[in-house]
Amino acid sequence: MCKDNVVIQISSGLETRPIAKLVQVASQYRSTISLESGTRRVNAKSIMGMMTLGLDNGESVTITAEGPDEREALESIKDYLTQDQSA
Repeated sequence: MCKDNVVIQISSGLETRPIAKLVQVASQYRSTISLESGTRRVNAKSIMGMMTLGLDNGESVTITAEGPDEREALESIKDYLTQDQSA
């Protein structure tokens, strides 16, 4: 299992379109991937779960990945969350 904290750098926050893209990124991996904010932890491959977090630009989240491609999955999610996708 690997875990890392990241500050979201998507100017629009995690609204519907960025969440859908994040779920697509996460779904490319066989590992179990979750995002944690405060006391809530959700499956990064679940669009409904991700919508419940209501994350905004500048918020900190913990990414956890566990499985055969966990390192690549973690880095991919981290890259997505830290590169402004609004452009």
